Amino acid sequence: MKKKILLLAVVFSLLLLNCAADPEQQAVTYVEKDGNEINEKVLGKWNRSCALCHINGEAGAPIIGDTTSWSEITLKGEDALIRSVLEGLNSMPPLGYCMSCELEDFKSMVKFMVGSG
Repeated sequence: MKKKILLLAVVFSLLLLNCAADPEQQAVTYVEKDGNEINEKVLGKWNRSCALCHINGEAGAPIIGDTTSWSEITLKGEDALIRSVLEGLNSMPPLGYCMSCELEDFKSMVKFMVGSG
């Protein structure tokens, strides 16, 4: 529970910083979660799209860092998992609400949520 509260605090802090700063002036920095680094700009995209469902498991979405939720999904392999993100799956729309995300962004976000870096 403490990890979840800490994660939420980090996510919301970064979201506020991301909104306040000019994107062109932001340095490329990294945030670490359980040994997995994610680019701060990509984390900002994650905050505005993936976090909507993957923090609380809305609409059956696997919860960030919950290895039980992700275990069956990751058995498909990275290519199939990314294809699901791009095409949409169940309640998740194509691109998971992130119209500005690149393929590498999606790969980084998935690794971040699964907890594998």
